[in-house]
Amino acid sequence: MVKLNKIYTRTGDHGTTGLVDGSRTAKHSARIAAIGMVDEANSAIGLAICAVQSEAHRALLIRIQNDMFDLGADLATPAEGDDFSPSEMVLRIVPAQPEWLEGQIDALNEALEPLTSFVLPGGSEAAARTHVARASTRAAERAMTELAGETAINPAALAYVNRLSDLLFVLARVLNDGGAADVKWVPGANR
Repeated sequence: MVKLNKIYTRTGDHGTTGLVDGSRTAKHSARIAAIGMVDEANSAIGLAICAVQSEAHRALLIRIQNDMFDLGADLATPAEGDDFSPSEMVLRIVPAQPEWLEGQIDALNEALEPLTSFVLPGGSEAAARTHVARASTRAAERAMTELAGETAINPAALAYVNRLSDLLFVLARVLNDGGAADVKWVPGANR
């Protein structure tokens, strides 16, 4: 259990921050940028929850927020080599987590009509906020792939963030009256 008695530590006053393994890294490093983008995406999901009326969809997003904290912890724990095994002391995203997202995507998508056009990120307030969360998740994925260009990161973590943006897209359509209120893109409409 996490226990935070003191919020400020002053240890980051010189531009570094601590990782789970006790090492320190620059606050502008690719690792911290990825962790920060995951936090931003998680915050956007929290904002979307405020507009979602369905308790089932709220519960889905809250579960995802918990996974996003797992994802942040995973990124904050550098691996030794390419060993991304979870343990009692090392929290990692495991393959079952992106697989669970796939199941949720399939279940949500079942009730939707197939797309005949791209949709604009809008419609209802809940759908628009979910689209913002999706875009934030894509930014987190870009930051994570940039980090992966420098050092090995958990493949299950990359799969998770990739599936999450897909889930948020499908959920936004569900929140747009099952896709009926989707705003369709009309290519070249304003030429």
